[in-house]
Amino acid sequence: MVKFAHSHSNIEEYFHTMKMSKEPILESISPKFGSSLKIHNFAVASNDYAPTWHFHPEMEIAFINGGSGKRHIGNHVSYYNDGDLIFIGANLPHFGFTDSLSGNKSEVVIQAKEDFLGEHFFDLPEMQPIRQLFQRSKQGMVFHESVRNEIGPQIEGLLELSSFEQLMSFLNILKQLASTDDYTLLNVEKVVLESKPQDTERLDIIYSFVSKEFTRTILLAEISDKVSMTEQAFSRYFRKKTGKTFTQFVNEYRLVHASKLLSERHLSITDVCYASGFNNFSHFNKSFKAFTGKSPSKFREQFKNVVDS
Repeated sequence: MVKFAHSHSNIEEYFHTMKMSKEPILESISPKFGSSLKIHNFAVASNDYAPTWHFHPEMEIAFINGGSGKRHIGNHVSYYNDGDLIFIGANLPHFGFTDSLSGNKSEVVIQAKEDFLGEHFFDLPEMQPIRQLFQRSKQGMVFHESVRNEIGPQIEGLLELSSFEQLMSFLNILKQLASTDDYTLLNVEKVVLESKPQDTERLDIIYSFVSKEFTRTILLAEISDKVSMTEQAFSRYFRKKTGKTFTQFVNEYRLVHASKLLSERHLSITDVCYASGFNNFSHFNKSFKAFTGKSPSKFREQFKNVVDS
């Protein structure tokens, strides 16, 4: 069943702190000689682009075998546990998904241009389901456990094949992904942050400011002044680009930061509350459960393997 990510089950609209760049960086991708695909098995912490806000004209399918970590794709951020299978459309900014703390066995990434089989190949009638899959991937897709368990080993198996066999197997993988509705779309349609510098520069100023100041009250007049807009114009612009009011965004940012601390740090829940910008513990508990679907303590239990690593 197709699902849309929303605030009750996924953690959205959080931009990575500390490592934010003014614009997403273009990653240059070159398939190996004699192949139209780039297939790579990243060893632990070997992905240079994992901590970088980046994009590329190629589509990307990532299979993470085991482990726990974060998804940050477009306007969406959430956590995965026990592996993941993700499809990222062309030019959709994202961070990498694994590092030395993820605890995964492997991460196999497939990257290819939408026209990797020629400009009009996917215009053929037989290819329409895959063409529609490419369109959905522009919102970012995460496939659920049953699909991950079936497709994941096939993706890992690509590493052992010749270039021709890889191509045939990859087409079969795309066919299977196109035929399932067992996935979640991560970004609401028309709210995806694409790699348009004129949009991302202003949003990056906003997100960077929030990332530094979210533990205190941020007045609308203050943030609108940062991007040289009136309060009214800023409110309209921000809602149009993110689907959220600025107040909602700041509150959700605080909740995402709290979830990050709960999953990665040995802090008491009370300390997490105040370190995330909340000044009322009861309000924090209520807001966190409404946002994630779990109480802070239940959420921490889910990621106990990460906290204890």
